[in-house]
Amino acid sequence: MTSTSAEQVHYEGGPARGDLIFNLLLGFTLIALPFTVGAIVRAIWLRFCITSRRVSVSGGWLGRDKTQVVYSQIKEVRSVPRGFGAWGDMVLVLSDGARLELRSVPRFRDVETYILERIAERQSTPEQKPVEGFAA
Repeated sequence: MTSTSAEQVHYEGGPARGDLIFNLLLGFTLIALPFTVGAIVRAIWLRFCITSRRVSVSGGWLGRDKTQVVYSQIKEVRSVPRGFGAWGDMVLVLSDGARLELRSVPRFRDVETYILERIAERQSTPEQKPVEGFAA
């Protein structure tokens, strides 16, 4: 995703490398093997793009699932630190009750602050005036 004059990219990239390294080390035990496979799949196909207008996540098998959310749709941001605070997981709760999960986000505190600032900007700007002349 490229940036235009109206849309600037804050973060574009994959999940935290520490998540992959940590899970690869745990993969030497048979119990943690599913977590290792999950971390490898995330490292290969999961990509985040957080811009001034939207949050985009592409992931899933072969990176075929793509989700985009504009800040006006986000009602709440929840985050949990992982890897001793080096990365974290975030959940964006949308106004319709749906949830978008962002796993292993590097610099997650910075990203969370950025998203909360964009949400506050959207709420402080007045709503667009409806088009006049049409009967409801």
